Amino acid sequence: MHKTDQRKIVLVGTGMVGMSYAFALLNQNLCDELVLIDINKKRAQGEAMDLNHGVAFSGGNMEINAGEYEDCRDADLVVLTAGLPQKEGQSRLSLLKENKKIFEEILRQVLASGFRGIFLVATNPVDIMARIVQEISGFLPSRVIGTGTALDTARLRYLLGEKFSIDPRNMHAYVMGEHGDSEFVPWSQAMMSTKPIFDLCSESETCHFQELLELEEEVRMAAYRIIEAKKATYYGIGMAMARITKAIFGNESSILTVSGFLEGEYGEKGLYIGVPCVVNRAGIRQVVELPLGAEEKKRLHDSCETLENTYREICEDSL
Repeated sequence: MHKTDQRKIVLVGTGMVGMSYAFALLNQNLCDELVLIDINKKRAQGEAMDLNHGVAFSGGNMEINAGEYEDCRDADLVVLTAGLPQKEGQSRLSLLKENKKIFEEILRQVLASGFRGIFLVATNPVDIMARIVQEISGFLPSRVIGTGTALDTARLRYLLGEKFSIDPRNMHAYVMGEHGDSEFVPWSQAMMSTKPIFDLCSESETCHFQELLELEEEVRMAAYRIIEAKKATYYGIGMAMARITKAIFGNESSILTVSGFLEGEYGEKGLYIGVPCVVNRAGIRQVVELPLGAEEKKRLHDSCETLENTYREICEDSL
């Protein structure tokens, strides 16, 4: 197999999110080579050993090793899950200052290796961390992808599927905005197959718009509830990251709600935020602009402002 055929991923951060992603990669045979990097080298070595012992049960022949930053040189994808986890009751945005410092040091070493692939960022607050990666690296915005609201969208579709007794894969609805408290659902764009959710609701005595708003709130609070129950969330986001990876390596041009860089779409520019994007081998091929209603546009604008204000505060503190 020639080098051009190899799919190489370097994963920086072997905490629960990183390892849930690595486990999903192994189970779905999504890459040929996986390199684990962590500040705790012994942990990275132990995780590599543990995963390797499952290779015989997987559908592929993945090469898994603990490594160093120079391994990023010929990687297709560098995946960033390093950073401090969100604590109970802590907003994602309050994590930012500490995680920005960690990222600056990591990126210095990744870029020194000569890496020219695609960055996938999962560390929270993910929209701002993706922006920091793009600004420090100088990469084209299309080559830096944050996990955005991909997981929130999956949560929403799961709940809608449960409500209407339909396979979640046939519920076409999105969570947009900041991966955090200001995210929202543009209900005008929510469909079962090609049938608007509003039509579905009007035909059913058991469905009222208030219930949809309660579903939206359930999605928004899901991470907090999981953290309260088990201290962290990792399986869902690991699967979301695997899905994004599959879209990249398969050159799928799939539409996923990732953190994309807006350059005038939705009347916003200069920041990363969760919006439907076409994802393929080049990274983000384009941002998909949905025909939002006036109230939905306002909610997206407010979410953008939330992120912009937080980003400015961090930049001022760094001066």
